Order: sequence, then C-alpha cells, then structure tokens
Amino acid sequence: MPLHLQKSRLFAAIVLLCCIAPPALAQRVSARDKAAAEVLVQQMAAAESRYRQAVVLVANGDPKGTAESNAALEDMEDAVDACARQRGCPLSDLLATFKRLLKAGVDARTADLEEDPGDEGLLEADPALAADVPEAMRAARLLGDDSRHGFDRMVRFNPAIQAGIRRWLTDMRPQLMTSYENYQAMRHLMWPEFERRGLPEALLFGILAKESNGRVHSVSRAGAGGPMQFMPATGRRFGLGPDGTGFDTRYDPRSAAEASATYLNERLRELNDDMELSLAGYNGGEGRALRVHRSSGGTGFWNASVYDQFPAETRDYVPMVIAAAWIFLHPRQYGVSFPKVDAQPAPLKLSRPASIYELTVCLGNTGNRDGYMRTLRNLNPRYEAETWIPAGTVLAATTRIAGLYHRHCESGARAELAHALVTADVNAAIVRDGPAGSVAVGEVTPLPGVATTIATEQPRPAAPKAQQARGYRVAAGDTLGRIAQRHGCELKTLARANGLKAPGYAVRQGQQLRLEGCRR
Repeated sequence: MPLHLQKSRLFAAIVLLCCIAPPALAQRVSARDKAAAEVLVQQMAAAESRYRQAVVLVANGDPKGTAESNAALEDMEDAVDACARQRGCPLSDLLATFKRLLKAGVDARTADLEEDPGDEGLLEADPALAADVPEAMRAARLLGDDSRHGFDRMVRFNPAIQAGIRRWLTDMRPQLMTSYENYQAMRHLMWPEFERRGLPEALLFGILAKESNGRVHSVSRAGAGGPMQFMPATGRRFGLGPDGTGFDTRYDPRSAAEASATYLNERLRELNDDMELSLAGYNGGEGRALRVHRSSGGTGFWNASVYDQFPAETRDYVPMVIAAAWIFLHPRQYGVSFPKVDAQPAPLKLSRPASIYELTVCLGNTGNRDGYMRTLRNLNPRYEAETWIPAGTVLAATTRIAGLYHRHCESGARAELAHALVTADVNAAIVRDGPAGSVAVGEVTPLPGVATTIATEQPRPAAPKAQQARGYRVAAGDTLGRIAQRHGCELKTLARANGLKAPGYAVRQGQQLRLEGCRR
C-alpha cells in the first residue's frame, strides 16, 4: 500500500479512537487486565518501531520497505482493536503513537513547502486525506493540548528581549540558522529529556543556540564543554564526564540534555520558578543566583537590585537565550523561515573502513548547503573527524545520509576519490634532489654483514643524534588524540611527556605541549 494511503488509515484510526468511550477506565482493573493491557501497549510500541524502520527502507529505495510498513500498520490496527475491547487499556497512549506517526508523515510531505504550515495547518497540508476522513479535522483538534507556547508564560517579554531578537535576526542570523539545523538533527535525542522533565522545547533550543550553536564538541575558554556547555565539576554532579573509555559524556547530546534539564529544574525549585533567574544561575553560577534571590526577597531578575549583581556576560546571556526561544516559537511573526532539515534518524552500517572526513567528502552536499560533517559528528560524538572507523561499525545518521552513502560511498568512483583525498600526503608532493656526486674520504674497510660509519670506522653504527622535541600550543577544540594523529605521535608517549593522566588526557586551550616522539 502506498504511503499516502497508509496516512489515510492513520487518520481513520485517530478518528476511531477519539470516538471510543473508555468506560473500562472508570472501573476497577484487575491485575490480569493490567497485564493484558501492558502486552498491548508493548505490541503497539514494537509495531511503531517496525513502521519507522520500514520508512527508512522506503527512503533508501529498498523494495522491502513498503511490505514491511503495511505489515506494521496492520499490527498497530490490531492492537488498537484489541485495546478498545480490553479493560484498563490506555487508549491515550495508542493515540499518541498515531499522532507521532501522522506528524512525521506530514512533516515529510511538507518538506518542500516555502513556509512551514505550523500546527494549525496540519491537515491542510494534505487535503486529500481530510477528504478521505470527514471527521479528521475534529480528530486533530482532540489530539491534545499544545504546550509549545508554555514558555511564553514563563518569561517576561520586554525591551531587552526585543534587543536580543534584533541581534539574532541581524548579525547573528547565520548562527541562529546553524543552531536550528544542528538542533533538528539531534532533536530526537535531546527533546525527550526536556519533555520528560516538564520543560519547554523552546528553552532547550534557546540554551543550545546561545551556548554552542548546536556543536557538540564546542569548548569554551573557561573549559565548559558539549552542546549545553557544562563545566567539568558541574557535569560530574549530574553524571557527566570521562566514562572509562576516554570519552567525555558532556559531548553526548542525550546525556547533556538530560543533565541540563535536571539542573534547570533544580534551579527553578530553588528560585521560586523564576526562569530568568534560573538562566542567570545556569550561566553565572548557582550559588550567586541563590544568594541574590534570598537577599532581594524574591525580586525578579529585571529589578536593578538583582540585575546589577550579575556580571555583564550573564546580563547578556539571559535575554539572548529567551530571544532565541521566542523566535523558535514565533518564526512567522519575525519573517523567519527556518531551514528544512531531513532529520529522520537511521542507522548507517559501514561496508568499508572510513573516517567522518572521508564520509563527508563522499556524501556531497545534496539537500544540505554545508554538507553532512556536522551532523555526523553531532550524532557520533565519540569519533574524531579524522579517526578511521572499522567496517561493520553502525553509525547514527539520517535517512538522507544513509541513502547517499548506499548510492555513492559503498563503492565506485566517488568513494575512491574521497579516499584518495583524505589520505593525500602533502610531503609526497615535495621533490627532493639526490646528492650531486660522491666525495672520497679515505680508506674504509667494511666488515661483512656489519655497517660501518665514516666518522668512527668502527663495525657498529654511530648512535643517532637525539631528536629534539618540538612544542605545540593547544588550540580551541583540540584533543590530545587529535594532536597525536596530526603530528604522528604515539598517544601514551605524548601524554607521559606532558604529565597527562588517563583516561581523559584533558588539555586546555593555550596549553604548551612537548611533541615528544612525534614523526611530523
């Protein structure tokens, strides 16, 4: 069955669910009924997962995709039918499953529209489906409350916010768009952590845009790292830091979002749900925010007696986060058209060894002006861009990236070209002339099988001159592993020469390193 007919069935299922009265929920539910209902919920979740995987197959041109998606949809319909007859079965949970799939389908169909139709245009984006199901509009209205704009009621919209919006829409518009593109690729990892903790998505986007522009490997001058910019000590309080393999989980999008949401809720509880003051604590220190809050008797952030106690960086940070969140919620009001991002997650199994650099060259930039290096790095933060990743490794990617990989990078001219480009050695371009002649320096009697030297005429090689270690100053974003690869160093030797401890081998920007034992 074609996908557009599958969407019609999704609409029909939604209408059916909205019209079903759930009297069983008001009755006592036995343990047996609860167990049976839980089985149906699990069946629905498994069918949803199968359907999403089938959509990936369809996007990659795999003929099995259509059959798999039809079978998964039938399983969902069976689960709905059984749930309607099962006492204690949570129909609202099944409704949420259909809503997610419907929204994902509509987003895909509207990807080429010049303007985002928004939530109010959900059905208008596909009038054929609305015609198929007369009550579809009423069903959509029953899909639940829209909490997207809860953030509006949590902050004050004042001239400082307006000035922040002006900055985002003028000099900083490129950073805003980049932040949005990066966020969309990671949204499925980060947003659920905020949603589970009752925090608005706009807040997540605002912090991400201001802190890192959505670059997971971002590191500040002060040492804050990751997409949500946790300092090492604060990160450790919330479970972030070296995980035993040398990877710092501050750079993991899901872990960083979970820690950020937990941290913000902690601040909100301490500061009487004052969002501005909580953001000030996020940037300027939780201790300072709490002291100011207590000394001011709970006066808001915008009161001069509070505002003036924070450093200039924090006074700038708070309105800029809110301004980015406000644009995220109200793009049309400001003439903003965010980029359309094909961010449907999909696994990518490497059929041959590759680095993220090589994949970036091979994939090209079809559908994305800047190519796919940032997306691959954000979704696979454990890998440095130049690190060779073994064949058979499964990377996190998107359906578009997976499709381009199968088309261009498994084999063929572009794959070979990309490999040649990333393995090119600048030194191979240098032509070095040999000696013009030879000079006689006296009688030398060679011993069989033993090299002699001109300087000693002894049957043993002269000790080579000790190689002097060069110096290197750590740049922004550098890691010890990246420096070692760039200069041909053995990682442990380099770490030992500079007194760096495993497993983190932490370096800081501006630090002077001795490149001991390095070949380049």
